[in-house]
Amino acid sequence: MINCILVGIGGFIGSVCRYLIGLIPLKQSTLFPVKTLVINVAGAFLIGVIAAAASKNKSLDPGLILMLKVGVCGGFTTFSTFAFETVTLFKEDHMMLGLLYVAASVVCGVLAVYFAQELIQ
Repeated sequence: MINCILVGIGGFIGSVCRYLIGLIPLKQSTLFPVKTLVINVAGAFLIGVIAAAASKNKSLDPGLILMLKVGVCGGFTTFSTFAFETVTLFKEDHMMLGLLYVAASVVCGVLAVYFAQELIQ
């Protein structure tokens, strides 16, 4: 039961942070979903740091790691918004922009985790 509470607290923190970042006014001259990309890549980097730190330091509290990885990172990043924005771009005949968004999200997310883990190790 305590694990559920920890994940819930982390999820609250991550979701509120994502919401607040979404409020940052950006002068967007493009349809490209910059905020979601930045949020997801930042979340990928963060989970890479957390996983590397947990692997390197076995004395870290497993509950804290669970709260940070599943709760904070899970609440902060957003696959559903990514999927929705991609489909919206496709439906609005912005196929190349949608494909660029998918490629950038996957490549940058994976690279963020990789570099985060390299940074910690």
